[in-house]
Amino acid sequence: MSFLRYALFTVPAVVLLGILSGYLSNSGYSNAWFRALEKPAIMPPGWVFGAAWTCLYILLGLSLAMLLHAKGAAKRDRAIVLFIVSLVMNFAWSPLFFGMHKVTFALSLIVAMIAATMVLILLLWRIRLVASLLLYPYLGWLLFAGLLNYEILRLNPNAETLVPGTQTINIDAGSNSIEIRQE
Repeated sequence: MSFLRYALFTVPAVVLLGILSGYLSNSGYSNAWFRALEKPAIMPPGWVFGAAWTCLYILLGLSLAMLLHAKGAAKRDRAIVLFIVSLVMNFAWSPLFFGMHKVTFALSLIVAMIAATMVLILLLWRIRLVASLLLYPYLGWLLFAGLLNYEILRLNPNAETLVPGTQTINIDAGSNSIEIRQE
């Protein structure tokens, strides 16, 4: 099978699975929990994430197609397994962060994704140089995403228990206590 045939399958598959992961977990600024979090000053506007991830998923799909096309290359099978594991981790991040609000675990997952991507770059370097080079923007974005995830965790130590839209104000006026609850 030619590289083009692989790419016609891998690129749409990676893009669609990435979009599906984000959609099913209500990723982004439409998520009430995420909107309620304090954001770091370096947080880009929402549209940047959609554009960046679309481009990155295309690059990942092309890199995977190049790897699949490299039949007979040493360590190809190991690289394919690591690539798939990396994609699974990537697709799991949005449900973990946006869906389950597990900010700490999501940060740990990004660290694992960074390590896996670095190993994958080294493996691909010997199999298909261009496939390896296509992963550098992804690695850069993972580093940036890791920084954003860390900053959100630092700025919102209660992020995992935050319930958006619910505020309680307790006013103690001596023996009389007033509670105002806003939903």
